[in-house]
Amino acid sequence: MSVVKRIIRDSIERVEVDELLAEEYEQAGYGGIQITKTPLGTQINLFAMRPGRVIGKRGRAIKEASTKLEEELGLPNPQITVIEVEVPELNPMIMASRVANALERGVHFRRAVFWSLNRVMDSGALGCEIILKGPLRSARSRFEKVVEGYVPKSGDPALRFVKSATMHVKMKRGVLGVTVNIVSPDAKFPDKVNLSELPEIEYELPIKTRVEEETIEEDQIEDITHPTNVQVEKEEVLETPESIKETQKEKTETDTEKPVDFSKSELVPAEREEKTEPEKKPMSKAKEREEETKSESEEEV
Repeated sequence: MSVVKRIIRDSIERVEVDELLAEEYEQAGYGGIQITKTPLGTQINLFAMRPGRVIGKRGRAIKEASTKLEEELGLPNPQITVIEVEVPELNPMIMASRVANALERGVHFRRAVFWSLNRVMDSGALGCEIILKGPLRSARSRFEKVVEGYVPKSGDPALRFVKSATMHVKMKRGVLGVTVNIVSPDAKFPDKVNLSELPEIEYELPIKTRVEEETIEEDQIEDITHPTNVQVEKEEVLETPESIKETQKEKTETDTEKPVDFSKSELVPAEREEKTEPEKKPMSKAKEREEETKSESEEEV
């Protein structure tokens, strides 16, 4: 037998076992199975919310289920082990069956979907998606999808971390399909990295850098104690046409404030100033007479 035919046969066998046990233990909170084939027989791990109902009194229910699997499906020596589901809200099969039961009892589909979604997210799931398909309100089929959190759709994370389950409900208008996808809280995605677990590394500076730091600190202390060592650097100002105009205005103001005296003292040397005497202008006859009269009056006095 080729590998492809063997894979198809095993998958069909698994689906048949799953359907049979789901019908048998619907009231016990059936949560799925895991099948492993060994040389001694087939090992079946059955997940249930209420394992007491699966086992029955003195193991009668398990024995009846194993005989059914051996007679109807032809499994060689089936051995069933019951495993209790600790958190049923994180099991997609259980949540899908709860939504299906609510729809059969006549609860509005949106109310049932949102109730189950809130229960799943409150239990700690990273993401949840619930899809309803079929004639929800009328004879024409439609779908209603509700999503919360992060649910990958492709790649290896979608195959490894997303658990999905599908249930069918028979209603008056037709058959409804309930699909539940849950991302468990233990999922670790490759694009999300956590660096909190890394140890703290103490970095020690080399000897040369330490010596340089000590010398720099000493120079800073000397600069603070002796402020004369501080050199104030002049800021270089770019010459713009506005600044050139301002400087020209200042020069003109200073020139107007201090006028230049072009007197003879500046032009003639000091020796010539002492020798030169002011030239006497010729006086009129009337003024000469007045001066003579004044001199005579002064002599008489």
